[in-house]
Amino acid sequence: MEIILLEEIEKVGAKHEVVTVKPGYGRNYLIPQGKAILANKSNMARLNEMIRQEQAREDKKVAEYQEIADKIQGEVLKIGAKAGTSGKIFGSVTNVQISQAIKDLFAIEVDRRKIDIPEEVKTLGTYHATINFHPDVTCQVSFEVVEE
Repeated sequence: MEIILLEEIEKVGAKHEVVTVKPGYGRNYLIPQGKAILANKSNMARLNEMIRQEQAREDKKVAEYQEIADKIQGEVLKIGAKAGTSGKIFGSVTNVQISQAIKDLFAIEVDRRKIDIPEEVKTLGTYHATINFHPDVTCQVSFEVVEE
C-alpha cells in the first residue's frame, strides 16, 4: 500500500514522502491517526501544493526568527544573583533565567530549551549563550551575572 506521510515517522519515512507500507499498518494506524493519506492520483496532485505551503510557512518562520535574532544580537543581558564574598554565586545561572531576562528586556518569549549555555555559570562575570531558534537561525547573546 502506497501512502503519503503527513509527518515524519521513525523507521518509515520523512514528511511528504511517498512510501510503501503493509496494508494493515496504513489502513488501521497511519491513516486514522492523520499521519498519512493514500497515494492516489488526486492526493499526489495535492502533494506539490502541500510542499509549497509548508515551505512558505517555514520561510515566514525563518524571517521572524531572524528579526528576533537581530534584535537580541549584541545586547548584554544583566542577570542578578546572590553571591558570597569571593564572587561565587549561590546555585547557578540557568537558561530559564536567561529566557526571563530576554522577556523582561525585549518583551520576546524565547523557549528555554532553545538556549544553550556551553559552560556552568557559578561566578560573577560575563558569559555567552547560544540561542537556536531554527537550524538556519542561531544567535549569540552575552549576559553579565551581577550581584543582587
